[in-house]
Amino acid sequence: MWIANNWKDYEVLDTSSGEKLERWGSYRLVRPDPQVIWHTDRDTDWKRIDGHYHRSSQGGGRWEFFGLPKEWVISYTLPTGTLLHFGLKPFSFKHTGLFPEQASNWDWFSPIIKNAVASGRTVKVLNLFAYTGGATVSAAAAGAEVTHVDASKGMVTWAKENAVISGLENAKIRWLVDDCTKFVQREIRRGNHYDAIIMDPPSYGRGPKGEIWKMEDNIYELLGLCAQLLSDAPLFFLLNSYTTGLQPAVLSYLLHTVLDPLHKGSVEAQEIGLPVTKTGLVLPEGASGRWCASTR
Repeated sequence: MWIANNWKDYEVLDTSSGEKLERWGSYRLVRPDPQVIWHTDRDTDWKRIDGHYHRSSQGGGRWEFFGLPKEWVISYTLPTGTLLHFGLKPFSFKHTGLFPEQASNWDWFSPIIKNAVASGRTVKVLNLFAYTGGATVSAAAAGAEVTHVDASKGMVTWAKENAVISGLENAKIRWLVDDCTKFVQREIRRGNHYDAIIMDPPSYGRGPKGEIWKMEDNIYELLGLCAQLLSDAPLFFLLNSYTTGLQPAVLSYLLHTVLDPLHKGSVEAQEIGLPVTKTGLVLPEGASGRWCASTR
């Protein structure tokens, strides 16, 4: 398992009965987590919280606040030494605008980009389903030129704000509100290529014009299209999944099947997780598949 264990401003304090107790900077939140199927005793820390998302038996849920601000900022330091900042705010469906477990992937690809840039190479990265830009700002901070694509205008605006507060307002980032599949198809027709591709697709979603995305039905075709966008000497390909049933071995098989005929490289896939302070155990939070070019 790849563990995001370099956070200073975030930690999972404890887990119990379908929920996790987290510290986001100075604030403590309780949020649902479907992986937490155990029922362990809760200490007094569970009572000292600033926000609680209550899941509804009818679907969805609601936030309950205890002095939590509408917005606040936490920071993360990449292995390259760059300090990033992320604006947070609680919004629908329990989210805060950041998936901290993805830091394990930022830690992996940032040095790859930085080393390539240091060798004099221009590195172009495509980030699809890019959300609030955690991977985008990490790649840009390492020196890449990034194309950030997401179907939600609000998420792209949020990502831009994260770039600004991270001191990357002048970085070479293209911000695009678009359906990811249609964008990739147009890029193929335009003859554009990228040295690295990052994909964080949802289990289910809709594009800006109501296009339906379902991970199990659409991911293989999109991977095949994305493979056509890779440059002659690509650096890496990262595929994330939060979809139940798409285990690391499935991600590995997908990447091997699509990329092996085209480029020499290696594939590794693992669960990604967050350490839990109270128990010393690791909470699984999805899976990632990584293709990396063979050393030349």
